[in-house]
Amino acid sequence: MWSFQNLLLTICVALRCVISAVGMIHVTGYVGRDANVSCSYDQNYVSHEKYLCKNDCGNSDVLITTSQASKTKYSIYDDTSARIFTTSIFDLQYTDAGKYWCGVMRTGKDIYTEVKLKSVQDSCCDTVTKVQSYEGHSESVSCWYESQYQNSLKYICRGNQPSTCLQQALITSDTKQNARFRLDDDKVLGTFTVNISSLTRNDSGSYLCGVHRSSELDVFSAVELEVEEWCCVKSTKINGTAGHPLTLQCPYPPQHLDNRKFLCKGDHRNNCTDILRSRSRFTLQDDAASSSFTVRVTELEAADAGTYWCGSDSQWRVGNYTKIQLSVDAGHYVGYTVPPLLLLLMCVFAVLVYKCKHQKAKDNETVMNINAQNEDALEEVMRVAENHIYESQEVVIYSNKETAELQNAGNDYEDLGEDEPDLNVTTEEIFCNGNFHIAN
Repeated sequence: MWSFQNLLLTICVALRCVISAVGMIHVTGYVGRDANVSCSYDQNYVSHEKYLCKNDCGNSDVLITTSQASKTKYSIYDDTSARIFTTSIFDLQYTDAGKYWCGVMRTGKDIYTEVKLKSVQDSCCDTVTKVQSYEGHSESVSCWYESQYQNSLKYICRGNQPSTCLQQALITSDTKQNARFRLDDDKVLGTFTVNISSLTRNDSGSYLCGVHRSSELDVFSAVELEVEEWCCVKSTKINGTAGHPLTLQCPYPPQHLDNRKFLCKGDHRNNCTDILRSRSRFTLQDDAASSSFTVRVTELEAADAGTYWCGSDSQWRVGNYTKIQLSVDAGHYVGYTVPPLLLLLMCVFAVLVYKCKHQKAKDNETVMNINAQNEDALEEVMRVAENHIYESQEVVIYSNKETAELQNAGNDYEDLGEDEPDLNVTTEEIFCNGNFHIAN
């Protein structure tokens, strides 16, 4: 009897008879990567030998057992405390896909669990979401997931290889904040969002949004991020005059109709000051029909000159704002400047008159009349000088004529029956005598 039972056991072990299938285990692995097949067993079989076999589990179908050392293609580990043994299949290929069995050896017939192994390409995905941004900006990447994964681990990584994504994750829902990356999970909407700040050109490339699943491959969605150089901003130059009003024109995209419009001043957009909030001389009026707004300055000041930025996009995307270079001219006072020639003549005349008035007065009435008439002549010339402020050319001609007459005044002494004047007479004396004859 004992020999017969042993014979049956030997035959059954040799054939690896499959007598039960406790459920089915589905395993999917990436081509070129490792695939792990984990199988649980009952407490009564902790010390029993375990193995992985393929097809019908014939003697040649046994791939590895817990009593064997690891092989080139396979390895096996039995966690007796968890009562799970795991077989790793290295460098998975498409040809490795198929039916496998987790076996637990025992007296009589072994216990088997069916495994369905699938090989897939280590890449993702059929659909890619494209996101465009610019250097220095912040950008958010939104990743959708199904409701059953509300409490699952979420993460994002660079590249498009799902097999290594979790190990190379830039941030996960457990950490939430990591340097320039922040992850927010909205479980109600079924979306987690990753925000990347201070973008550079090096941030361009492929990203994977991942949702971790313990018994199956993680779920992924692909994103392609393109970070462009911050350049080619529309720029205009405007010139104004101090003390005068000025209007600035700022276009914006039609889709920004309800956005807050702004005008700020500063050499760089990152540190400019909002003018509309700090200066009452600046007022904004939106014109939805023309997709633009105007900023009116009631009275320009010299300090208003500088660089301005107007727009409707807080993210500063190119095309959504305008750079304005404003220069302010000082106001010009319209007045009159006395020509140098007239000014010189007036000064010389004033000095000569002053000296003439203080000459020693002659004892006859004729000399006194001459002095009186000199004063009248002074008033006449001063009147002419005042008129010259408005009629400069006529005054200059008149002044030249008067000067010629004054210089020839000495010749009139002959008409008065006086002696011929000394040829060495001074200009001062000629001027005074000239006034006398003009008066006569």
